[in-house]
Amino acid sequence: MRAEGSATAAPESLSRFVSLTGLAGMPVEKARAINDREAAIMFGPVEEVFSVEEMEIGAGLRTRIYRPAAHEELPVLLYFHGGGWVVGSLDSHDGVARFLANHSGVVVVSVDYRLAPEHRFPAAVQDAWSSFIWTREHAALVGGETTRLAIGGDSAGGNLAAVVALHARDRGISIALQLLVYPALDSMPADADGESSWWLRQYLRTDADGLDPDASPLRAPDVHGVAPALILSCGLDPLRFQAKEYARRLREAGVDTDHICFEGLVHGAYRMPAVLPGARDMLDASAQALHKAFGGRT
Repeated sequence: MRAEGSATAAPESLSRFVSLTGLAGMPVEKARAINDREAAIMFGPVEEVFSVEEMEIGAGLRTRIYRPAAHEELPVLLYFHGGGWVVGSLDSHDGVARFLANHSGVVVVSVDYRLAPEHRFPAAVQDAWSSFIWTREHAALVGGETTRLAIGGDSAGGNLAAVVALHARDRGISIALQLLVYPALDSMPADADGESSWWLRQYLRTDADGLDPDASPLRAPDVHGVAPALILSCGLDPLRFQAKEYARRLREAGVDTDHICFEGLVHGAYRMPAVLPGARDMLDASAQALHKAFGGRT
């Protein structure tokens, strides 16, 4: 993998993005409804996949399974949606999941983890980990292969994917790739701007939670031995600094890491190919990395 890279894109149609930044401070249910409604507009037409199935796993955790083909024993991507741990859903990331399934040739298991403020930290982490263990043990039920598993997510979902990768390392469990899309890696409210701080206040029980590596994987004391990583960041996103720092730490620890910064894009671009030129490049980079992680064999 490349150690560091960049890509450029024209920052057009940003008015749509600006409408989403206003979600902070809204009543939660209203914010969730707006986020899901806007997601369909921003992503645009979605792709058909071979099959889509909803399945409850574990103790009633809802997932949506996307299969790109009829044959069995495909690689599996466990995916955690973004949304500041407060908004986001299986529906808001439906287009992303379909794209990754088709263009990577993997089964995508999209996870509807519990959201704050009804369920604060560490509820989302617990759901992420339990869904990982279930997927690893039951991949065959969704047409996947237990030994070929990747994890991924965007924003808050990237945070959860990074945390799962650390837990898997600690338990000696192999992961082919951790796909971290503009991940939120440091959850200390004192380090956040006004809007970011609002999301963190919904998620964390106390400021002290932000020191926990399960909330802030960038603060993990040791990242040696974690899964290979593709980290995607955006040049107009404050979280790009966290992405760059985590990529540096992973590389210094000997982890095969590729960090690509899309200079002209904003946070959230991964879900905006219909309105942001260059957003599709982020999706393409993800699909290519997943295909490579599984040896080009899907």
